[in-house]
Amino acid sequence: MKTEQLRVAIQGIRASFHEEAALKYFGEDIQTIECNSFKQTFEALKDKKADYVVMAIENSIAGSILPNYSLLLSYAFPVVGEIYLPIQLHLMALPGVKFEDIKYVTSHPIAIRQCVDFFDEYPHLNIVESNDTAACAKRIRDEQLTDTVAIANTLAARLYGLDVLERRIESNKKNFTRFLILTHHENVTKKNPNKASLCFQVSNKVGALAKVLNIFAEQSLNMSKIQSMPILGKRNEYNFYVDVEWEETKQYDTAIRQILKYTHNFNILGEYERHDEENEKLPKTVKGERVPRTYINMKKMS
Repeated sequence: MKTEQLRVAIQGIRASFHEEAALKYFGEDIQTIECNSFKQTFEALKDKKADYVVMAIENSIAGSILPNYSLLLSYAFPVVGEIYLPIQLHLMALPGVKFEDIKYVTSHPIAIRQCVDFFDEYPHLNIVESNDTAACAKRIRDEQLTDTVAIANTLAARLYGLDVLERRIESNKKNFTRFLILTHHENVTKKNPNKASLCFQVSNKVGALAKVLNIFAEQSLNMSKIQSMPILGKRNEYNFYVDVEWEETKQYDTAIRQILKYTHNFNILGEYERHDEENEKLPKTVKGERVPRTYINMKKMS
């Protein structure tokens, strides 16, 4: 018996790191919706053209992706999960191309910066920045470029039929990106959440934020992330985005009730199970007969 595939909107094209994260979280049997921007993924969810969104929120080297925090607040779709993806970068070319034939290297600017140590050894190579790692690999395949290599993941190499010339050329071998999983409110099913993403404001007074943070500590909540962003048009006013983790739900509930006294415009962006790398569960897909993955390009749907 076949089961209906989940439609997952991602920023980028097939074989991008967003798709790799989606496959890691949901499993192989998903329908990937390619979008040109993060905002477009939210629009796909809003228009019911997608069931879920997978969105990068921070990288261990590049830091937080600040515009995406604004999307979380403005669209108000609940966060229902997270996934951490190791970022492994490889140098790939058309089959038969040798390293000495290479003149150009193309990839996303962040990917290029993460491989500076490798390229310091080859100063003759010309760097060409692009908007997507997987798109660079696809361009080499489509245009049959014999003097150009791309920096991308192994998923891109397999999909676009490229040979990996050099593996793991990233300078930091422990780099990772954290992705959030979002969905419609009607799709939310809370199953023993132990992590929450919150957003709130505090008054511009001495110790206002400290009162909130002390409550987290008093209730034994681990604050794993805090990010501030200025509120447009309001001097010295900020939204604080905070991730907290807990062992006892009662402590979390108590903390929320207490911090409401010291905050305003308080939002729970999502309550979910934190990603546990050591005890990863099976992919969160509907059980049934395997259905081949299909892809939808939002440019064709709009």
